[in-house]
Amino acid sequence: MTFSPLHDPGWRGFASDNYAGVHPEVLAAIAAANGGHQPAYGQDAYTARLQQVIAEQFGEHAEVYPVFNGTGANVVGLTSVLPRWGAVVTSATAHIHTDEAGAPERMTGLKLLTVATPDGKLTPELVAREAWGWGDEHRAQPLAVSITQTTELGTVYTPAEVRALADHAHEHGMAVHMDGSRLWNAAAALGVPFREFTSDAGVDVLSLGGTKNGLLGAEAVVILDPGRASGLTYLRKLTMQLSSKMRFASAQLLALFDDGLGVRSAAHANAMAARLRSALDTRIADGALPRLAFTQRTEANAIFATLPVDVADRIRQRVRFYDWDRSRGEVRWMTAWDTTADDVDAFVAVIAEEICGKDALA
Repeated sequence: MTFSPLHDPGWRGFASDNYAGVHPEVLAAIAAANGGHQPAYGQDAYTARLQQVIAEQFGEHAEVYPVFNGTGANVVGLTSVLPRWGAVVTSATAHIHTDEAGAPERMTGLKLLTVATPDGKLTPELVAREAWGWGDEHRAQPLAVSITQTTELGTVYTPAEVRALADHAHEHGMAVHMDGSRLWNAAAALGVPFREFTSDAGVDVLSLGGTKNGLLGAEAVVILDPGRASGLTYLRKLTMQLSSKMRFASAQLLALFDDGLGVRSAAHANAMAARLRSALDTRIADGALPRLAFTQRTEANAIFATLPVDVADRIRQRVRFYDWDRSRGEVRWMTAWDTTADDVDAFVAVIAEEICGKDALA
């Protein structure tokens, strides 16, 4: 029986890198892992090899625990470094706060202490606004800091910035968690090895993303400092994140590390965002797009802009994307591993047409 597609494979959007399909090399890795039998629940050859690769990439003490999704990785990772009375200091725009339906708090009982940031990035000074009250039985105890790399606003922490945060957190007995749902985009933007801005910079536990970079529902928790985490063997099952056929998740993650596929794919996504930003910046400088402005630096594969709501709605009828803050006309445009230069150029043309009108462009 042949299964026919139910969608147009040529359709493209700029709403999320989650919209993109599975990378062909990842599909090939799944197929290669599919023959015969392998032990279940992570006792397979692919998960064993993944542990070796993670140790090579993040340090000899790193331990990897594949999971189904990013929310699961964040819940499992944070739970492993906190007691029940623990609290997590994080950005007000953090995914664990705004987009996980309260899962970290509901599933584990931890408390999120959020701090407003101008660009999605925490600093030691910002962390200090909520990191206080240790020993006060009336306050959830701030025992972890969670940062996102790249941030929800598309910005990238440098290794030095991560190190400063980690030093500050560790001085106060706090663990450091990194939500790396787009870690590959950060690695591509920084041009340094993973460990330079994770384990070597003081991160204790990492949520390693994959789905946004061409995988099919495969993420992982990476414990970088085993001395600060515990219970992973039990927490995955407890939080419904233990896969029986784990070899398929591990094979996908291995594919991203093989021959630099993950960083190359992310670098392409970043380059397409840079192309989009550059094309629009040029038109703005020429006075051709008077009602378009940008709200954040474009450092990876996300662009944040403001334009009139009615214009955004018209553009969205032709090319899909999300509002970020509709009250101020802010939108988010994202590129993916499979975004092409033609996709970007066509989108630029649509934006220009809807802002200026077809007659003005003639």
